Amino acid sequence: MSNDSGPSLPPLPERSAAEAARQPSPAPQHASSGGPSPEAAPREQGSGYAQSPAATQAYEWAPPASTPPKKTKSGAGTKVTALFLAAALIGGGAGIGGAWLGNSLFSGGQGSSSSSATEAQSVTINNPDDVNQTAAVAAAALPSVVTIQAAASDGSASGSGSGVVLSEDGYVLTNTHVVTLGGATSDAQLQVTGSDGTIYDATVVGTDPTYDLAVIKLEGASGLDPIEFADSSDLNVGDTTVAIGAPMGLSNTVTTGIISNLNRSIEIASSAAPEGDSTNSQGEDSEEGSESPWFFDLPGQEEQQQSATESIKIAVLQTDAAINPGNSGGALVDSEGNLIGINVAIATASSSSSEEGGSIGLGFAIPSNIAERVANEIIETGSATHGLLGASVSASTAVEGTTTTGAYVAEVVSGGAAEAAGLAEGDVITRFNGVRVNDAVDLTAQVRAAAAGSAATVTYVRDGEEQETEVTLGALE
Repeated sequence: MSNDSGPSLPPLPERSAAEAARQPSPAPQHASSGGPSPEAAPREQGSGYAQSPAATQAYEWAPPASTPPKKTKSGAGTKVTALFLAAALIGGGAGIGGAWLGNSLFSGGQGSSSSSATEAQSVTINNPDDVNQTAAVAAAALPSVVTIQAAASDGSASGSGSGVVLSEDGYVLTNTHVVTLGGATSDAQLQVTGSDGTIYDATVVGTDPTYDLAVIKLEGASGLDPIEFADSSDLNVGDTTVAIGAPMGLSNTVTTGIISNLNRSIEIASSAAPEGDSTNSQGEDSEEGSESPWFFDLPGQEEQQQSATESIKIAVLQTDAAINPGNSGGALVDSEGNLIGINVAIATASSSSSEEGGSIGLGFAIPSNIAERVANEIIETGSATHGLLGASVSASTAVEGTTTTGAYVAEVVSGGAAEAAGLAEGDVITRFNGVRVNDAVDLTAQVRAAAAGSAATVTYVRDGEEQETEVTLGALE
């Protein structure tokens, strides 16, 4: 996919040519919206997680607010403030970032202007004769991105994130941590605002904590503009990216960048992770001998820390488009306005000061191919499936005598997919479905990205020789 070409400049202020030229994507197959409630572990309000003292960077998302949700207004020139939850982790990744949670958008929580921070605003063009590519892309994609307000039913926490429209009748894709307030609640009250300012109540169709994705359904919605999905496997490093969402609750925000890296894998400590799917577990697909993940830390409330015992590993795109808390669940689109990823995480330079936090050009998004599969499964059945290899693995660099980076097979589970494919203890897996595997986190992220029961090609090294085998993956329970 080249980033040299883009959509024709739009005949503004009318709808952009890029948007008008898009063919509406087929709506996903619909199922009852009565899917299972999110399987998020309850968390005491105000609690956080201990951070490794060895961490040199911090990764942010946001803590639950300390007061019930309320509308906040502000005039021009007000200072944006928020409490951030700092985090760091192994595997070259980032803590869950993007859900902006707090009891106020602006300093003091007060304001006299009639304009809310989350009030919808259209793309503004002051000079139609000099419109650039980004403006055309924004005009094409903005109608397909929404702002999500979530509040715990007991009023103990509230926050905002973003979402992407999947169908004309109101299916929306977002992150699990947006609709569960970072695992604080499994029954959040949801209110969604479209780019045109229309407000909808919404219910959760289903969540997928394994890949931090969720689908919600807007009540009474019709005639919405579904996003067009691009093929994320066609992306190149350097391709143009545009991130759209509601950072800090500021809806319809557009930022630009490029694809910085493909096939990055990140590990995130998560209270909503499936039990036994952790770096610290010793069951199937566990990662023995690896360093424990770093944990979240809530600045100012370190004495109330509690540890997350599980973690998730996800394959992501890396971008330098500015992504901040509140962008979570929003769109990362290409130069034609088509979806290439769901924004999920950020890295920040600050580990101690909430006011120094924010984007430093290290943003992460779940690739559109993975997001589309998971979304379709949730809409059809209320949940999504994930592959299981049936092996315990570790980073090959931690094993004496290995000659290449990869995932070292420490144990093969009897009757599992790995055993059936002929994998054995001592093998070093270097590729999964053609994607380079550098360590155990990479392998787990790629296996989980695949559907249960799907076929995969595994490349491995045994006795110094590279070999290849076909694996039919089991199902992660």
